[in-house]
Amino acid sequence: MASNKTKADYPGGDKGFSFERGEGGETHQQASDTGALDEAAALTTNQGIRVSDNQNSLKAGTRGPSLLEDFVLREKIFHFDHERIPERIVHARGSAAHGVFTCTDPIPELTRASLFAEEGKQTPVFARFSTVAGGAGSVDTPRDVRGFAVKFYTDEGNWDLVGNNIPVFFIQDAIKFPDLIHSVKMEADRGFPQAASAHDTFWDFISLMPESMHMIMWAMSDRAIPRSLRMIEGFGIHTFRLVNAEGADSFCKFIWKPRLGVQSTCWDEAVKIAGADPDYHRRDLFEAIDMGDFPAWDLFVQVFDEEFAAAQPYDVLDSTKLIPEEVLPPRKVGTMELNRNPDNFFAETEQSAFCPANIVPGIDFSNDPLLQGRLFSYLDTQLKRLGSTNFHQLPINAPKCPMHNFQRDGHMQTMVPKGRANYEPNSLAENGEEGGPREAPATGFTTFPANAERNDPGLKVRERGELFADHYSQARLFYLSQTDNEQAHLASAIVFELSKVLIETVRIRVMSRLRNIDEDLARRVADGLAMDLPPAAPVARERVEMDESPALSIQKNYQPVMQGRKVAILFDEGSDKAAIDTLVAGIKEGGGTPFLVAPKVGPMKVKGGTLSADGQLAGSPSVLFDAVACAIMPDNAKKLAKESAAQAWFMDAYAHCKTIGYCPATKAEILDKLGIEPDAGVVPNAEFLAIAPARHWDREPKLRLLA
Repeated sequence: MASNKTKADYPGGDKGFSFERGEGGETHQQASDTGALDEAAALTTNQGIRVSDNQNSLKAGTRGPSLLEDFVLREKIFHFDHERIPERIVHARGSAAHGVFTCTDPIPELTRASLFAEEGKQTPVFARFSTVAGGAGSVDTPRDVRGFAVKFYTDEGNWDLVGNNIPVFFIQDAIKFPDLIHSVKMEADRGFPQAASAHDTFWDFISLMPESMHMIMWAMSDRAIPRSLRMIEGFGIHTFRLVNAEGADSFCKFIWKPRLGVQSTCWDEAVKIAGADPDYHRRDLFEAIDMGDFPAWDLFVQVFDEEFAAAQPYDVLDSTKLIPEEVLPPRKVGTMELNRNPDNFFAETEQSAFCPANIVPGIDFSNDPLLQGRLFSYLDTQLKRLGSTNFHQLPINAPKCPMHNFQRDGHMQTMVPKGRANYEPNSLAENGEEGGPREAPATGFTTFPANAERNDPGLKVRERGELFADHYSQARLFYLSQTDNEQAHLASAIVFELSKVLIETVRIRVMSRLRNIDEDLARRVADGLAMDLPPAAPVARERVEMDESPALSIQKNYQPVMQGRKVAILFDEGSDKAAIDTLVAGIKEGGGTPFLVAPKVGPMKVKGGTLSADGQLAGSPSVLFDAVACAIMPDNAKKLAKESAAQAWFMDAYAHCKTIGYCPATKAEILDKLGIEPDAGVVPNAEFLAIAPARHWDREPKLRLLA
């Protein structure tokens, strides 16, 4: 199998290295002149041992599992895992909740895992959602990937499905993870920017890593600025295995789909939300559960065999690739409902420890080199962060099924094992003493025996599978599957990010990569930066044209339902209470949450009684809501028309393509004077409930210049 490394792929390797063609046509990076390489320039381990390859972990064959003997990978990951204390290095800012997973479509023919064994079987869960780049004190709404981790407390032990809201990742091999995170974190010499990828070091790394281009399409899309944690998808990312009771295996990908549908914000809205409510997503999740509006996700699996995998134009072990749903429709197996907030944020959300190596019988790993690195990385992280090998005894991490072994002592040991047997095998039971637990060959976990992927000679190599070299086909698939204005959002996001990059050669390199994805995209970015398009970057493997996948678009699948949405109604003294009550009742009937906004909080006299606002106008900007309406008298409307907070309230709602309901005074005194013209989403209050909370993206070209 061929390695995918080429000089074009690693421009940083131009000095001191040559790329030579091997007997099988593969390329190998070799030192061109060892003597010419300056001692200070040679990459080494912490023990001073020169590193020959910093791009690929050591594997048992090109598509085989990563090897624990890879001391370069082990040291690099080990050091990275322990760089921060005590908050998580990545995914530091998180929100979580308890719930239950219910099996709705048993799959015993595919897996012996008990949680999928019978219809109606329920398993307690704890789910944590998070941003990736920022620290624990950063805001909720930056452009970023969202973590989506679920701990299943099964009757066979804990299973942690640890993924993201995006089905692919930036890198193919775990050995590059420290480099990726170092690049996106605050720059080392200045300590900023926080929770942002729009800076030199991140885009410098990305421009040198063509394998990241598919993920960049997702990260620059609206998927990276979600409306709510309740409205994100979740993906296991990697290819896993399912193994049934007879030992037969299948490949599997896991997908969570939110019952409320996937919804995003727009960039200007996300920026303003960060200022108006830094805890926007955390508050939204907590309040929804607190009100009994429990968020729910359906769990789907994409199951396939070796024959299917071999027939695809990409490698299923490559975490920068996905399987389009149109090619392999997902199968629903269950539903997760989150129904209880944590009692204590620190004890549960902050001390929860997830690890992809935590699996149960019936679920197993593939040789995905990114997954292989994660399997031994997470334990290192938990030890440093939680301070003890006994972190599994914390209530949030403890299994809810019986747990017995011979592990003893250690810092913060809270269990009190009895008897003198702390080793196995032992024969103490023959003398009438407690001998302790024993192996369970019939029911215990057994690793799938053919995990070398069956087609590899087993040589120890630092290479990647041949198909790993295609870095652009699926990036193009994602871009072409978006609506026109989603493509414009994506291009504009790249323009914004690169406008913050001060090193011109980095911008040029990124644009040269974009030309391999789509010429129109590259041209839009170049025009937005007022730069000339550079030549397309050389490719390691020719791009394959793939059929568009509508499932990858948010807008093509959007359903404008009221359920789970928050709608604001602006009023003032003298407003018609009956009109407001009608709006409130309609919002509630649709499953939404009404929120009354006024210039002042506290009881106010209105026509038909009194009303109290849920929030004050200046502190409740329209960016916090999915749709807005206003019921107000002419004199109050004239007064509000002079108030900047009121002007911004309506202008932002209009600019963010939201549905706006108005009364006659609002239209005459505020909307008309602000230049907000009626359209399909600016309607009288009598029509508001039939339309809200839909977004009206056809309004966007009138409002802002997009790339």
